[in-house]
Amino acid sequence: MKTRVARAWLLCLALTLSACATVPLAPPRKDAAPLRYNIAYTHDPTPRLDVEVFLPRKFPREFLFRQPGRVESLTAVDEAGTRFELFPSNGVLQVPEGARVLRYRYPLAASVQQGGRHLFGGMGEGDAWHVAGKAYLLTPSSVTPGLRVDLTVSGTEPLLPWKPDASGVYHLRGEDLIDAGFHAFGGRRCEAHVGASVLEVALLGRFTHLSDAEICAWLEQAGREVVTVRKRFPYPRVTVRIVPVPGEDTPGVFGMVQWSSPPSISILVGQDATAASFARDWVAIHEMLHLTHPTLLPRVAWLTEGLATYYTELARARSGRQTARQAWQELTKGFARGQAAAGSRTMKEVVAQEHNFQGLYWSGAFFALHLDVELRRVTHGRARLEDVLELLATRGPTSSLESFGAAVDTVAGQPLFDALLARHLPVPAFSELGPLLETLGVRIDPGGVKLHAAPDSGLREAMDGGRTPDDAG
Repeated sequence: MKTRVARAWLLCLALTLSACATVPLAPPRKDAAPLRYNIAYTHDPTPRLDVEVFLPRKFPREFLFRQPGRVESLTAVDEAGTRFELFPSNGVLQVPEGARVLRYRYPLAASVQQGGRHLFGGMGEGDAWHVAGKAYLLTPSSVTPGLRVDLTVSGTEPLLPWKPDASGVYHLRGEDLIDAGFHAFGGRRCEAHVGASVLEVALLGRFTHLSDAEICAWLEQAGREVVTVRKRFPYPRVTVRIVPVPGEDTPGVFGMVQWSSPPSISILVGQDATAASFARDWVAIHEMLHLTHPTLLPRVAWLTEGLATYYTELARARSGRQTARQAWQELTKGFARGQAAAGSRTMKEVVAQEHNFQGLYWSGAFFALHLDVELRRVTHGRARLEDVLELLATRGPTSSLESFGAAVDTVAGQPLFDALLARHLPVPAFSELGPLLETLGVRIDPGGVKLHAAPDSGLREAMDGGRTPDDAG
């Protein structure tokens, strides 16, 4: 029951916080001088970031905090050394002409009245802190494609989504300020390796029973499970921040991916979790599975969360962490929760309600299952949903629902996606669940799920059994 409650809380929080679509870029400017940020971590008297922003000449005057709340005033300095105090309004700041430097302090620890511990706004302990870049970075309200940014960090060891040069300078693009990802300051470090890819990990606090090596081994296991869905890990380098949650023994309490470039992941882990408890964890693999699909713009939460939810169970079966029967039992339990949340509403109505988390996630997972089955059927087992993800990966980091559907049709060799979606959207969500499970040989009995021979049980066994050796290259 505790796992179910934690899972429901994760689903709720994920949709509440994950609206992170890329903002369109403004036309390019001729001014190629870099915008510079100097960020200094200090713990005097409380943990904070002291930020200096150095403006090029003839730079746009409007700046903003993309997630405002903790910075009430800033100081601007012009070329003559004159200081002006500035006050952002709803996060927006109008910088006076002639100002060349902006300075402000961002408190990492906040009172309950200020929002307290917050995955985006700041959470941590001692000299180990987690924060989202969009919470503390003051950025131009209009970001041009040609904007160059130089950023430095002092006072502690950071873990940002990007890699610095040999002198410690991060050379960024303007869009990196928009999709700035998650940042870590201080803490300990370890690495997990998945093939040629590396997961750089920041451990931001103390754990009662877990060693750093055990945490990194858990993340490495999740990374290897991603490779049961994709032919190789999707990115050569990804950063992960692990934050302990006092009073919890659940291995993965909550996780989230931010679409920085490369993506950055943060996971809350119960401070009292044990290494043995990682065997039943699903949070790390769920978040890493989001790396297997492109960012959909405009955002299509039911599809992206549905894909990750569907593959979470199959990947754990393919790796041997759970049996095929356990995987289908978890899927059918999830479908039941989604069906209860959907009631008599159509799929179209359910996915339009972004706060109906169980309905949205699990109707998306059911559609992913049905789509996978249909792809395998029409190609006589030669193609599968994973092939759509491989094709989309060759087309860039972003896509649209229409482009996703076109990739499905290309893999199928015939029109498929629109027709299947048109079958699901206008009818009660999950209305085709029973017949689909029966043809796959998945029967729900009082004692749990039973797998049996059926017309499409061979497809089911191919879905939960992992890749063949010929597919592993």
